[in-house]
Formats: sequence, structure tokens, C-alpha cells
Amino acid sequence: MSGSSFARVGLAGALRLGCVTLAIALSGGEAHAQLTYQQGQNVSPAFEGWEANEDGSFDLVFGYMNRNWWEELDVPVGPDNNISPGPADQGQPTHLLPRRNRFVFKVRVPADFGDQEMVWTLTTKGKTEFAYGSLRIDYQLDNIVIASEPGALGIGRSDAETRANTPPVLTVEGETVRHVGVGQPITIVATIADDGLEKAIERSQAAAARAAESESDEPPTLSRHQLRPPIRITVSKVVALHLTWFVFRGEGTVTFDPPQVKTWEDTRTGANSPWAPMWVRPPVPADARWEVTVTFDRPGTYVLRGRADDGALYHDQDITFIVRPITVPQ
Repeated sequence: MSGSSFARVGLAGALRLGCVTLAIALSGGEAHAQLTYQQGQNVSPAFEGWEANEDGSFDLVFGYMNRNWWEELDVPVGPDNNISPGPADQGQPTHLLPRRNRFVFKVRVPADFGDQEMVWTLTTKGKTEFAYGSLRIDYQLDNIVIASEPGALGIGRSDAETRANTPPVLTVEGETVRHVGVGQPITIVATIADDGLEKAIERSQAAAARAAESESDEPPTLSRHQLRPPIRITVSKVVALHLTWFVFRGEGTVTFDPPQVKTWEDTRTGANSPWAPMWVRPPVPADARWEVTVTFDRPGTYVLRGRADDGALYHDQDITFIVRPITVPQ
């Protein structure tokens, strides 16, 4: 599927797309569409939807699909990575992680934005693709949609408790711009305030799974099975509070200690990912202070993004690091 097609798929259309993909897989047609790659493929930008702000403005929310399972790409702001209309740099990432990354960044537009489009243009591996952000009513985001898209609500079931869940609040200690030398470890400390309602979502998830798997006492018939929806129509995410730091901008290698939970949908068994089978969530620190030590391997300007995630909703904060070379005394 082309980037423009991918980007224009609405939230409601994603379900239809998943069913089409499933049908292709079952029919054996278009087998090449099922191939996956470690590297060498391009990245397609995606428009996730829009959020309304209290002041009347709107946030257009974008993500992307890196078609590689291993390769991470760096695309500086410029002709190959820009937003229009307006300045080319409107907060988009320049370091692109593998596979599907949802709700990556927001572009604020005024209350009178109307029927205009905001376009994210991204060129990777010689292919230029586009994501078109608009205020179409079917693209509106709320907490239930945001929780459902990455698979936190199973097949979409919700109740009063899950609808009451609010995003965690991430607070980072210290300055938002920091200076450090190459190879010099620096520690980031943060706290998370959360409402604890992810437990309710876990219960709803389990109930949805039981309902989907339940069988009637009547003998099965072909027509009944044909009409039954698939048990899993999207990825399934473990609901658990955690904090992850990752490279949002910067071309060097950044080492995190301890290793960070992935923010991209790594569904492979054993991966350090909430979407992976057998994933064990990290314990919440006893003092509620989350610490990670980071080390940079080369000079440059980096933006590290912290994402507090309760498994359904999230809150992001950034730190900019100015990394200087280590000078050797003469």
C-alpha cells in the first residue's frame, strides 16, 4: 500500500483495512504483501487524528510505519522531512524507530483551520510519501480511541471504569536542556502521577477475551463461524504503567541503562515490548522515582523523549542534550 493510502486511512477505516489484509492472507492471494523485512525498506508517515483543545485550537496527531523490523532511520528536517504549510520544522521526529509507531507528535493549528490540510512529507530509501492531517469529523480522537488503537482494549470493549481512565502525568526533574560529553553517563530522574485505572482496563480486556472465545452449546455451523468476527483484529497490548525513554532526534547511538521498554509495536515473543507475548512489565520503583542512565557515543544535539504509559494512555516530555566531544589534554 502506498504511503498516501496508508496515511489517509481513517480510524474507522483501519478496521476495514485489517479485514482486507486478513482476507488476502487466508485466500493465499498477493503473498508478497505478507513479507516482512529487517532492513532496506522505507517509512510511511501516518495521520492518526485530531484532538480539540480548551482554547479552541486543535492538535493534529501523526505517527508512522517503518517497514523494517531492525533498521532505524535518521532523516533531518529539510526537503526529505518537512511539514507544510508553515515552517518545515513543526516538531516531527528525525530518528525513526522500527515498525508501527502511533501518536508520535502533534502539530497545533488554530481554531479557524477549517478544511485545510497539514501535510507531513517524508522521503526515505528514495521513496516520498505523505500524511494528510485534517479536521474531518471521523478523525476525531478521544481517550477510548487512543487506548483502542494500540490494542489496550482488546476488541474494543469498554465500560464506565475504562472510560474514566485519564493519561498519566510525567514530571522530569532538572533542566529540559542539558550539556554532557561523549561517553559520559548522565542520569534522568522522573516521576509519574497516575489514577491507577489501568487495573479496570485489564479486567475489561480479560472480559472481552472471554466473550470472544466463548462457544455456544449448539453444534457449530459453517454460517455461524463465517459471521463470527476474528478474536484479535489488531495488536494486543499489556496494560501496565511504565516509563520509556527513546531517541526522538539525533543520529548517534544512545545507550540506556536499564534497557528501555519499546514504544513501537514489537510483537515478537521475548521482546521488551508490551505487545510481545510473555512480556514481563518492569516493577514500579518503591520511591516512585524512575531513573535511567544515558550515554552518547558521538557529539551532536539530541532530543530524548520520555513516555509515561499506563498501557492505554500516555504523556510525553522531552529533554534536549547538547553532546560535546571529549577534549584530550595536550
